Amino acid sequence: MILVLDNNSLFSIINPKSVSAYLFSSIRAEFIAPEFIKTEFEKYKELILFKSKLSEHEFEIRQKEIEESIEFFDEFTYEEFLVKAINNLSDPKDSPYLALALSTNSAIWSSDPHLKEQSLVPVLTTSDLVKLFLRGGF
Repeated sequence: MILVLDNNSLFSIINPKSVSAYLFSSIRAEFIAPEFIKTEFEKYKELILFKSKLSEHEFEIRQKEIEESIEFFDEFTYEEFLVKAINNLSDPKDSPYLALALSTNSAIWSSDPHLKEQSLVPVLTTSDLVKLFLRGGF
């Protein structure tokens, strides 16, 4: 299974004690994300540090480990699907995730309700992934 990570799922993975981090390291899936998501790490670094209770050094190590396990795609890879994604979402900021999922025939790992509104690709929450994992789906 290929899973597109949105920024919230990626941010929750950064905390090594989270359920998301456990899933990320345990499930047999290929993880992909839009390239711009790397800038989101920097943009929200202080908030992530606060919520995860990681030191800056721990954050940087964890960020590097995570990024090595994700294949990143630039916008050119999925740009032909952006209009379709925008037209199927109430929040256009989520369109790169949907466009990437459409271009790679993937599911999305997200708890964002805007992404759940569309029916073009499956959107799996962390809870959904836990259930699949426990049933041996990965």
